[in-house]
Amino acid sequence: MSSNELERERCVNTDSSSKLRRLELVGITKAYPSVIANQDVNLVVRPGEIHAVLGENGAGKSTLMKIIYGVTKPDSGAILWDNREVSIESPAQARKIGIGMVFQHFSLFDTLTVAENISLALDSVIAPNELTERIEAVSQQYGLPIDPHRLIHSMSVGERQRVEIVRCLLNNPRLLIMDEPTSVLTPQAVLILFETLRRLASEGCSILYISHKLDEIQTLCDKATILRGGRVTGTAIPHQETRESLAQMMIGRSLPECQMVPKVPAETRLRVQQLNLPTVDPFGTSLKNINLAVRSGEIVGIAGISGNGQKELMAALSGEQPMPKGATTTICGVVADRLSPGQRRNLGLRFVPEERLGRGAVPSMSLRLNALLTAGSGDGLVNSGLISYAKVHAFAGDVIAKFNVKCGGDEALASSLSGGNLQKFIVGREISLQPNVMMVAQPTWGVDVGAAQIIRQALIDLRNAGVAVLVVSEELEELFMICDRIAVMADGRLSPAIPASETSVEKVGLWMSGAFDEATVLEVQHA
Repeated sequence: MSSNELERERCVNTDSSSKLRRLELVGITKAYPSVIANQDVNLVVRPGEIHAVLGENGAGKSTLMKIIYGVTKPDSGAILWDNREVSIESPAQARKIGIGMVFQHFSLFDTLTVAENISLALDSVIAPNELTERIEAVSQQYGLPIDPHRLIHSMSVGERQRVEIVRCLLNNPRLLIMDEPTSVLTPQAVLILFETLRRLASEGCSILYISHKLDEIQTLCDKATILRGGRVTGTAIPHQETRESLAQMMIGRSLPECQMVPKVPAETRLRVQQLNLPTVDPFGTSLKNINLAVRSGEIVGIAGISGNGQKELMAALSGEQPMPKGATTTICGVVADRLSPGQRRNLGLRFVPEERLGRGAVPSMSLRLNALLTAGSGDGLVNSGLISYAKVHAFAGDVIAKFNVKCGGDEALASSLSGGNLQKFIVGREISLQPNVMMVAQPTWGVDVGAAQIIRQALIDLRNAGVAVLVVSEELEELFMICDRIAVMADGRLSPAIPASETSVEKVGLWMSGAFDEATVLEVQHA
């Protein structure tokens, strides 16, 4: 056991009466018209403690964190800060007393630069040059490099997450709330983040940590409080538990396992050849000589560090980015180079983008209308240009029921759902539209362990039914769990797609640095 682990063990087992309570929640309750988000929640966080809050999607974790940060006002209960009762009316007030929060859904303005976004969250005015220097220093210190002058809209999801974290750290918080902070970080970046959080904790900063990655909780956290249905159902010392026991406490049942069955792939349903696509974004990634084939009855996974061309590749395949001359794309045997996204969907292409709000769903629209957004004339929801609202209602209800989406019915706004529940709805919508080819980016980002297994099994079931499935994920464990073949994107190039059984995490990690031979790439993918 390391010295850090021994110190955390000592802190956990110290008599609680002798320790200052940095934050204490007493009887916190918050109800909405269709759901009780939190009910009589009690929670204590001590100085220097890394405290996990565990629960299924919709268990009330994010609502509770928003109450602490002043975004949401509780209906009843008390908040104590340094043993004194306080009323936190706004995020500005929360920051003033020393509370910072990194949100699961990014609160960034796409048309502003990194520095401009960060300046908006600071409670004091800092000269632009000085702010730029501080951003560069803090981001380098914590291993999360970002360019202060870069526009947010040009950044990948993983890069935007870095901005959120650095923005929060610039305020020198005494309590740092992390809501799914590693969902889009690479394993290497996660390790660096953990070292940062441990260093902050050793300096007395308290950390509230929300994550569905149980191995992270076991590695990082001193204590865990479990929420189920908005109530506290227990506490645990994570490193004394197993992954299975933590999952049992979270979801109230054993963790389901994905069932893969042997299957021989059939005809190629998605193929792209000789794709060279210069980026129009000065901060984007140009695609170089991409060759990819996905066959009926297989799942092909693409691994890679965020920002290496995955976003550009998915935009080209979905039809959002026009294909350049010299490249050839076929979907179910039809040349699709000049086809629009809608025309490609009519061929049976379905797509789950990595950005849930904005591209996967419209925040201000109901789930019912969001269910209609990606449906075509062949899906039965629209006939001769007329919408069948009865069928849309039935379709949305079926997705909600089948994928256990916790919401207030199909009239609930997309923005009212937790991140994991919205992800379940979007994935369920696309799967229920009976794809011939399914493309999914970050399928289980921010989804609890039980729901993640449901989504993974649904993708496997598509594969077993003969659908060609392409998955882009930064979760290597996930790719090895569900994929028949795995490729890697690095600097806009695509490695060979190797059978998952014939490669390893170490080899994939090596390829993520771009260490693969291009001649082998062509040889394998033209085979």
